[in-house]
Amino acid sequence: MREHRFSVPLPEQWGEGIVSYEAGSEIDIDVRLESVHEGILATGTVDAEYVGVCGRCLIDISEPVEVEFQELFAYPGEEETDFEVQDNHVDLETLVREAAVMALPFQPVCQPDCPGLDPSTGERLAVNTSTEQAAPIDPRWSALQQITDQDGKAESRAAEKEES
Repeated sequence: MREHRFSVPLPEQWGEGIVSYEAGSEIDIDVRLESVHEGILATGTVDAEYVGVCGRCLIDISEPVEVEFQELFAYPGEEETDFEVQDNHVDLETLVREAAVMALPFQPVCQPDCPGLDPSTGERLAVNTSTEQAAPIDPRWSALQQITDQDGKAESRAAEKEES
């Protein structure tokens, strides 16, 4: 068994969604390689940081990610496998890339309760301090709005009479 810990700069961007691992950023790999009967078992973790934009409010975000992986690199033989030992070496790049990219969030958010953008103004709702605008009323229901306005006025008149 051998344990290794190392950092690797990414030669290219990993991931294609609204978040990804940038080219040139470093990933930290902690791996344990064990010799087993069928081949070499690679077990470890990848620590990296993804960057991109919030899926709701479109501000820039950057979050750390820790991914665990485990794969058996089989000795060359009659059966073909995805990962094989080549000249007594294992190539971790494909394994680490797949694990790291699959760990990227599908819908990343800047905070769990991010309200997103205002549909009418396009401003971020998290920082919007203006007065809350009433939702537009469907013209087919405008007659009902007049009735509720009359009820509200009648109730306020009744309250004024009780006070006097």
